[in-house]
Amino acid sequence: MSDPTDKSPAEAAVAAIPVPEIPAPDVPAPAIPTPEFPTPEPPGPAIPTPELPPEIPPPEIPVPEARPAGTPAESRAEELDSQVRLAEALLFASAAPVTPRALTQLLANGADVDAVVAALRERYAGRGVELVEIAGGLQFRTAADLAPRLKRVIQVPRRLPRAAMETLAIVAYHQPVTRPEIEEIRGASLSQTTLDSLLDAGLIMPKGRKETPGRPTMWATTPAFLAQFGLHDLRDLPRREDLLVEPPSPTSIGGEAPEAVPETVPERVAEEGTARPADA
Repeated sequence: MSDPTDKSPAEAAVAAIPVPEIPAPDVPAPAIPTPEFPTPEPPGPAIPTPELPPEIPPPEIPVPEARPAGTPAESRAEELDSQVRLAEALLFASAAPVTPRALTQLLANGADVDAVVAALRERYAGRGVELVEIAGGLQFRTAADLAPRLKRVIQVPRRLPRAAMETLAIVAYHQPVTRPEIEEIRGASLSQTTLDSLLDAGLIMPKGRKETPGRPTMWATTPAFLAQFGLHDLRDLPRREDLLVEPPSPTSIGGEAPEAVPETVPERVAEEGTARPADA
């Protein structure tokens, strides 16, 4: 195998010819102009940097602490207090005695009306205004021991005539009673004026008609009568036996004991028997 470095005679002759050196042309370098920068103007007066107001931190809003759940006893006490306040507002706003049924309708379902009334009565015990039971309901009234002093500054309504008070007492103890029966018990005729005065005061009312010839009207007292004299119901009236001026004799002329009938109105009714306006 031949050596690749071996050259032929022709190639060797060409390689022996000298190569003349060609001088590089003398080309002058182009002149680069120097850029001219404008002379800066002198700076004007310094503008003060406005001072920013100090940063006000946002107010810290206190986060309410989680209130621990109260015990069942505390929850019941709060609920009872809320019911007592509601019942108190109703009693003050009502002009007439408030019945237990009205309280039951006002309070929440399942409310203990007796507990509410007991708490309210205890709250006002011994104060100038007390909770009393009259006319089948509840009402705030001034304390009885303060009545004499209040009469000095409060105008007392006019009293009913004696005939009207006697008629009212007979109706209260014998109701329902007719006009002829009232006249028979009183031993005197009953004028229409006397009857009208009791009707205008709202102390008596018609109670049907008696099934006798002529079917006369029967009369009875009203809830306003109970409220006027501070009675819870008619059972609170004094006994008729205690109102007799003279004790009855054991026997009458005919051998029969006379009926115990009050000769005059009860003392308590006589003292408090004042006429009320017709809308009372």
